[in-house]
Amino acid sequence: QVQLVESGGGLVQAGGSLRLSCAASGRTINSYAMGWFRQAPGKERDCVTGINSNGGRTYYADSVKGRFTISRDNAKNTVYLQMNSLKPEDTAVYYCAAEQTVGYYSDAYYYNWAPPYWGQGTQVTVSS
Repeated sequence: QVQLVESGGGLVQAGGSLRLSCAASGRTINSYAMGWFRQAPGKERDCVTGINSNGGRTYYADSVKGRFTISRDNAKNTVYLQMNSLKPEDTAVYYCAAEQTVGYYSDAYYYNWAPPYWGQGTQVTVSS
């Protein structure tokens, strides 16, 4: 079983940037699809972005396209989320997630994704 720990959250002004990290342990992630979800107060947890096991395919929710970038370093067992041009509406708890597969997921799959492994989350707050 893989354990996930997020870091890098914090308070940033609108227009600023943050880089989140997700460190995995217990298993190597080179056979896992990885992703980032977020949940704002009173809202559902939604998939923001996903990446397949070898990094060859990515998914982004429309709300973050062109601003967020997911990447992975399988040698370091770590996944990253670079967030640029942050907006107040990006304020949420961000969760790292994983599912064991070496396949490629469609956008529709990521949109409805329910991975089995989760981190505990890191708070991102964007002030206006």
